[in-house]
Order: sequence, then structure tokens, then C-alpha cells
Amino acid sequence: MIRTLFFIGGGSFIGGIARYLVKVGCGKLFPAATMPLGTLLANVAGCFLIGLFYGIASRHTTMSQDLLMFLTVGFCGGFTTFSTFMNENMSMLQGGEFFSSLFYTLLSLALGLVFLYLGALASRIF
Repeated sequence: MIRTLFFIGGGSFIGGIARYLVKVGCGKLFPAATMPLGTLLANVAGCFLIGLFYGIASRHTTMSQDLLMFLTVGFCGGFTTFSTFMNENMSMLQGGEFFSSLFYTLLSLALGLVFLYLGALASRIF
């Protein structure tokens, strides 16, 4: 159990740093963006990755549970962020940007589901 927690913690550490770098990179590439593109990109990419990782694990039963926890609960959990997504929506709503918030929410959900599915499909390559 302790060993698994260390794997999860290590993955979360790396995932959190990766999310921060995506946010900073998006801010530099798209400084005029009105939508939080860094969070959107991290969440959508995380959906793809978790679909990929779970798909691979379902086909390769020899995959270590520690590795699976590192990749999914750890890395993907640290990389994606529901709380930041909700906070950004709250900021939009408080700023009177109801339609921007609605669009961001629907886009995030739709892309998340599509990319989760694409990740699961991509896992068949492995």
C-alpha cells in the first residue's frame, strides 16, 4: 500500500508540473485568449491519456498495478484539474460572461469524452 502511494505521489508531482507548464505555454502562445486554454488543453489531453493507459492495461494484464496507478491516478490526476475548471467558470460567471462559461463547459465535456474515446481506440495499437 505504501509503495503504491509513493507511485501515485510521484506521478501526481510530475503531472502537476506538466499542467503548470501547459498553462504557462498556452499563456505565452495565446496571450489574448479569453478562454482558459491551458486548463482546457490539460484536461482534454488527460482524458486522452487516461483512455490510452486504461485501454493498454486492459489488454496487457501483466502491466504492474504500481505503474498503472502512477500513470492514471498519479500523473493524469495531477495533470487534469476539475477544481481549476470550476473556478475559471465561476470567474466567468461573476464577470457576467454566462455564454462564455456555458461554451467552455460544453466544449470541455464534449472534447473530454471524444478524446477519452480516442485514447481508448489508440490503445489498440499497443
